[in-house]
Amino acid sequence: MSSKKRTRREAITQLVLEQGAVSIGSLAERFDVSMQTIRRDVDALCEGDMLHRVHGRIELSEEFLNTPFDQRAGTNLVGKRAIGEAAARLIPDGATLFISIGSTPLSVAQALRRRKGLTVITNNLSAAMTLSEEVSNRIILPGGEVRLPDRDILGNEVLDFFGRFRADFAVFGAAGVAEDGGLLEFHTTEVKATQKICENAQRSILAIDGSKFGRQAPALGDNIVDIDTVIVDRPPNGAFEPLMKKIKDHLLVAEGELT
Repeated sequence: MSSKKRTRREAITQLVLEQGAVSIGSLAERFDVSMQTIRRDVDALCEGDMLHRVHGRIELSEEFLNTPFDQRAGTNLVGKRAIGEAAARLIPDGATLFISIGSTPLSVAQALRRRKGLTVITNNLSAAMTLSEEVSNRIILPGGEVRLPDRDILGNEVLDFFGRFRADFAVFGAAGVAEDGGLLEFHTTEVKATQKICENAQRSILAIDGSKFGRQAPALGDNIVDIDTVIVDRPPNGAFEPLMKKIKDHLLVAEGELT
């Protein structure tokens, strides 16, 4: 395969990851090639499980699509609350922290309502509103377009924004965890934002419920073994037991902490 063809197909894949679906016609126009050439690209890309072609467009397969935020936020409430409480105990009054997007980081924010004097740097608007109830907190938000219905902000501006700060803690979630420990997201922009806050924090905290182990998502980030603290509501079993043994020294199980 020529380097030009490989680069074009990688770019097509990236567009579908970002947008969910892209029409064949718009791809031909974007890359200034014939419809026949794009159809060959699409046919090759759809040989795997992640992408498929339907009605003149290429789109992500259903199992790789994210579920709506409100639906995610309403699932496993007890487990997420336990995770939030466990994470909050690690974060003292007056701390500076990044909080990423997602329903489980939002649970951490909800558990931090008792803290005072926090400096919170976040692109998670729900977390910002939750922690704004304490007037001694300082809430710092990026500019940009709000992504609905998730109520968060993503994009290159967010990466630049996170790059201007340093924090004591980086609190983040993940869409899925692969058997080899790879942290998965639905968009590469989410991966880059997570990597940036972890780089700029003294301690990284992954807050993730047990349902995310083995869950599919297309964009690959860092590995769970490199995270300072991993908080789960229950440890996964089966194929993930070897991975859990690798991270046992920085694994915190919040299951059963709530009465």
